[in-house]
Amino acid sequence: MTTLSPENSLSARWSASFILGLHPFVRTEAWKFLTGYYSWQSSQDERLTVDSTRRKNYEALCEMYKKIQPLLENLHRDFMETRNSIAYDIQKLYDKDHLGNVIIDKKRLEKILLLSYVCNTQAEYQQGFHEMVMLFQLMAEHDHETFWLFQFFLQKMEHSCVIKIGVGKNLDMLSTLINFLDPVFAEHLRGKGAGAVQSLFPWFCLCFQRAFKSFDDVWRLWEVLLTGKPCRNFQVLVAYSMLQMVREQVLQESLTSDGILLACNNLIDLDADVLISAACLVYAELIQKDVPQPLKDFFL
Repeated sequence: MTTLSPENSLSARWSASFILGLHPFVRTEAWKFLTGYYSWQSSQDERLTVDSTRRKNYEALCEMYKKIQPLLENLHRDFMETRNSIAYDIQKLYDKDHLGNVIIDKKRLEKILLLSYVCNTQAEYQQGFHEMVMLFQLMAEHDHETFWLFQFFLQKMEHSCVIKIGVGKNLDMLSTLINFLDPVFAEHLRGKGAGAVQSLFPWFCLCFQRAFKSFDDVWRLWEVLLTGKPCRNFQVLVAYSMLQMVREQVLQESLTSDGILLACNNLIDLDADVLISAACLVYAELIQKDVPQPLKDFFL
């Protein structure tokens, strides 16, 4: 009988739990492993050291930002525009639960977003990042945890959610996938629906955050995406599955690009498990077919 080490046992238990979803009591800790905040092979003492280092590094970045802020304000117009955008986006956030209790700290959220913008030259700031960071603030207890979890999440997901890196490629592959699996729908999109697929870029920029009925559903999908299972670039199969939900309406009503976009934007209150299952069925269909090379390279 093979004996699992404590670290491997932990990995096995959490890997199995992704099938049913993570329990809220372990979500924060599990995300630290999923994103790379902690190593799967680390001991408890090593994790305490890592967390202390992350906190000190975050505090050092905050001090650096204070020193260079006047320079940024005076010399960099983009900084001022981005700071105003972040402030505007945060003010639109509803910060209370259904009982009226304050659930997020907007000042802390703004600080983390500004620091992320200054430190992350590739991702910069995208409209909607405030909603993503809000979820990390809800999940984590301390600001340094919120900041680093978001940074590591972006690194893991940059080829799907960062505009300058991966969003365009995802949209192109979504079109290729529709052409391969659903030629009738693809023909409609090429005709009356020209540009409809490209207009769906917010799905990827926000990792489908606005499509779900609860924060737990968003976390559920993100956890699956972080595992890289059942395949690479699973997010495109998720988008394909969402488009299939409006397929009959699009074809029956002969919707044009604006109508298709409206129908897609009306996809809200989705159940993550239902959507994940649908995307898994698409993957199962793919592996049974003679897939063209671009799709094979992207998914298989």
